[in-house]
Amino acid sequence: MTELKLYNTLTRQKETFQPIDPENVRMYVCGPTVYDFAHIGNARPVIVFDVLYRLLRHLNPGNGAASDGSRVTYVRNITDVDDKINARALRDYGDKISSGEMTLNRAIREVTENTANQFHEDVKALGCLPPTHEPRATEYVLPREDGKTDMVTLIQKLIDNGNAYVAIGKEGREVLFDVTTDDDYGVLSNRKLDDQQAGARIEAKDHKKNPGDFVMWKESGDDQPGWDAEFKVEGEAVTIHGRPGWHIECSTMSAAWLGETFDIHGGGLDLIFPHHENEIAQSCCANKTERMAKVWMHNGYLQVEGKKMSKSEGNFVTIHDLLHTEKFGGRKWPGEVLRLAMLMTHYREPIDFSVRRLQEAESILRQLVMVYELTQASGSAISANTVFQKAGGPADTLVKFLADDLNTQPAIQAIQTMARVSRQYLENKDETNYYVVQRLLLSCDLLGLDLKGLSAAIADIGVEPSEIHDAITQRLALIKEKNWAEADRIRDKLASQGIQLKDSKDSETGERITTWEIKR
Repeated sequence: MTELKLYNTLTRQKETFQPIDPENVRMYVCGPTVYDFAHIGNARPVIVFDVLYRLLRHLNPGNGAASDGSRVTYVRNITDVDDKINARALRDYGDKISSGEMTLNRAIREVTENTANQFHEDVKALGCLPPTHEPRATEYVLPREDGKTDMVTLIQKLIDNGNAYVAIGKEGREVLFDVTTDDDYGVLSNRKLDDQQAGARIEAKDHKKNPGDFVMWKESGDDQPGWDAEFKVEGEAVTIHGRPGWHIECSTMSAAWLGETFDIHGGGLDLIFPHHENEIAQSCCANKTERMAKVWMHNGYLQVEGKKMSKSEGNFVTIHDLLHTEKFGGRKWPGEVLRLAMLMTHYREPIDFSVRRLQEAESILRQLVMVYELTQASGSAISANTVFQKAGGPADTLVKFLADDLNTQPAIQAIQTMARVSRQYLENKDETNYYVVQRLLLSCDLLGLDLKGLSAAIADIGVEPSEIHDAITQRLALIKEKNWAEADRIRDKLASQGIQLKDSKDSETGERITTWEIKR
């Protein structure tokens, strides 16, 4: 069995992954706060951990089934309670709220439903599988009939254990976590408690025992959503109409679906502190466990055209913008191109998201699509059950690279090599080796690259990829014969159809290689 190695932020080293329960590998990834459309930076963890999910399913198939995911549980939450959501609801539905036509809670639900639905459409277009469970924060605030972990009960455990206290701030009562009660606080971010600053969303205030103490429950005003939470503090019942803090949500929903300790927790590098650090503190202190998750994984930052993405820089771009508008690079981009562009950089490294990177990704994909098109033209033999059985699954080299901490760069190079070999078999109509072609297609699937979908997306160019390939093959033969005039005629004809050819040399054989792309 292939050995999986993952870089663990908690230990600062790459480790061999050993699941707590081999029959149920459990992974939690922080999902979106649905106050607005997801930007391209939000797409990176979704894509990265989708690849890990696919790999885990491949390495841990069900009983005899082909990678059906029955032994992997993937949870990604939806944060639908947040002050940004409240502000958006007041902005978009303020008049209706003022007139009594709509309640604040209903307005908030409208905002979160619309943005959550858009998020689902966006990540589907990026080739991402839906998680096993996708809990919404608002459904885990108060005690539940099914007994799953809820936020109020988890906060009460922390009060009972001496890790939390109630204080009165300028905006009302708060339940805060006392960071000095956790001897291991700072273990993930590798910060000493004395050096800590207050959490990113909370200023240091006089009512706090310590500057780094963070809010788990906060009293709500008339223009804010809230729930009646009942706590028992020093033997007395206290009811606070309020809303949860940011960090308590993920501690709750991960425990609800994966248990007190699970295998993998993922998210962006920016979440290490304070969010993930505070999750660990809450979960371990409430449940009295040594760890919340065995492995903590974080993807690197994303820049756009060499600059930090921000609205002030004018380079803020959403997934929806890239898929459906010409805002970036003067054109729309297929989801498969956006996905591959992300995977061309190792997930822990920073990435510069640029038009040039997208063009490079698209060029690679067109070569893969060409093989797919030739496959479809080859007839029924390629889809015969015997071919699937002989292929067995994705290429071993690809799985090996991905099992080395999701090393996608050489994995993509391996697929390109497989594409060249597959094309040779297809051109020679060597049906005995069609399993090699099928293995290429299965390898693409493991990376989440939908060649069929991309083939349909580029069908509007008016020229079949297989026709382009035939023209390129003919042109290369003419060049070998030094029939330059006829070779140029083929090149010019393709150019008139919007197809630009690019010549290069194979680094191993020195032979001429011709790729193509659509002129924009």
